[in-house]
Amino acid sequence: MKKNHIIIVTLLILVTIFALATYFYSAKQVETKNQLAAQNTSAFIAEHSPRKGNPHAKVTIVEFFDPACETCKDFHPIVKDLLKKYPAKINLVIRYAPFHQGSDQMVAILEASRKQDKLWDTLDLMFDTQASWAIRHQARPDLFWKILQKANLLDLARLQQDMNDPAIAKVIQKDLADGQALGANKTPTFFVNGKPLPRFGYQPFMDLVNQELTANY
Repeated sequence: MKKNHIIIVTLLILVTIFALATYFYSAKQVETKNQLAAQNTSAFIAEHSPRKGNPHAKVTIVEFFDPACETCKDFHPIVKDLLKKYPAKINLVIRYAPFHQGSDQMVAILEASRKQDKLWDTLDLMFDTQASWAIRHQARPDLFWKILQKANLLDLARLQQDMNDPAIAKVIQKDLADGQALGANKTPTFFVNGKPLPRFGYQPFMDLVNQELTANY
């Protein structure tokens, strides 16, 4: 009986130690993210960064994303709904973080489609059809190209030519460097008015957006 009591007490101590360690580790991560955001304010938005919404809005959402990221796809309609609900109050800025294999070519498609004023439509199509071209966490631009051929959305000959623009590689390099400076090592990573999420998830994201809307309007 005494032996069982010792085992139970030992297990409780270990659970408590683990819980405390997890708490302090999470707190340290939040502190680090806040410090990086405060120290690298110039890294949030680049001159080339695509924007959507009101450029004069008092609430700016910056998202580092990967076209092949499933969670990015899940958040895409959430962000679109916010822009639709608060068209004058929110400005969205997207940054590229092509961590998946082949995603750099998907970014090249997006940037090339931008020259035809179709970036946002192309992004919608990418996420809507992601399951068809992102295979086992690997982007397959060749499969998406077949989708584009059927979509009749873009001048594909022009798109293919514009994808070879050396400036696109520089855009990706800049976004990756800024993301690294801000600690955006996973996708999606969100910042709202320069503030990182206290923890990742739908509710923390919505809470931070609503907090900034309330504080600024």
